[in-house]
Amino acid sequence: MEGPSPSLAVLRDRPVWPAAGRRQSGGEAETDRDMKKHFRVCRFIMETGVKLGMRSVPVATACALYHRFFQRARLQAYEPYLVAMSCVYLAGKVEEQHTRTRDIINVSHRYFNSGSVTLECDKEFWDLRDSVVQCELLILRQLNFHVSFEHPHKYLLHYLMSVKSLVNRHAWSRTPVAETSWALLRDCYHGAMCIRHTPQHIAIATLHLALDSYGVELPVGEREWWQARCGAEVCVSVCVQVLCVDVTKADIDAVISDLLQLYDMEAKCI
Repeated sequence: MEGPSPSLAVLRDRPVWPAAGRRQSGGEAETDRDMKKHFRVCRFIMETGVKLGMRSVPVATACALYHRFFQRARLQAYEPYLVAMSCVYLAGKVEEQHTRTRDIINVSHRYFNSGSVTLECDKEFWDLRDSVVQCELLILRQLNFHVSFEHPHKYLLHYLMSVKSLVNRHAWSRTPVAETSWALLRDCYHGAMCIRHTPQHIAIATLHLALDSYGVELPVGEREWWQARCGAEVCVSVCVQVLCVDVTKADIDAVISDLLQLYDMEAKCI
């Protein structure tokens, strides 16, 4: 995989606000090169979040903020890694897991410069901190302060509990369906599909793909498992409600197709 920028100095030296005429409201189709860049930057966000001890939802919010920002802004007008650092900082506030800018900068510095020492609180550090804070304000303005997101995580947890009740407990324990579903969900945030599809559809699609991958079959007769209704013979004892009223097989296939494209993108980034 192509390595990240060699130094945080590029973030410090590049202006946060674009030059006149470079701002855009989005709408242009992403090029393959842009998609690769976004993939790498989202991987940076996830690795940074793990090193900072952030929970999965704040990391997901940081990725969603990043994708939403570049839906409205041109990639060439801004430094994506600086935007990513500010998204991590802002996501910590939104999800009430506040992370210090100093920690974000030091973890990012170590990411770009493996084996380097912690940055001193000198002019370089304070310039970087000012850039992160200014970029946070830019993100808030660009998104009109709409920075809260509904994520698929709570839906996936509910769906896993519902589906588990339909499967033989020995078959469930032998296959890592739950772990695979969570991993697939996390991978969805490498691309803009995490904000393009509804959270319920993403949750069902990742669970569907995990079940198919391990050949786990659910005894729901002729109906698809995500449409299992209370009153069906197999569901009388557990009274499983419809998991998602408006989801169709086409919706699930669309999510899975986008996810497989992300895996193809990962192979190209190596």
